[in-house]
Amino acid sequence: MAQRVIVYTTPLCRPCERLKAYLTAHDVDFEVKDLLMDEAAADLLESRNIRSTPALQIGDQIYTGPQLTPQNVDELLGL
Repeated sequence: MAQRVIVYTTPLCRPCERLKAYLTAHDVDFEVKDLLMDEAAADLLESRNIRSTPALQIGDQIYTGPQLTPQNVDELLGL
């Protein structure tokens, strides 16, 4: 079974838009959670001391910042 993929975003976040476009271009199914609209998602990231977007959750792991290079995302998702 494929792991659940979630992109945590905020409005007007260019890196968030790039990550979503990249995943879409590679036919990756993912959910989008807007941290301004989804308090539970915002609380989850806060509990893990994550204060920037985008954040990419694959299964139980959450990746941010320099972990989100295209090459690394490919590896993480097995593309």
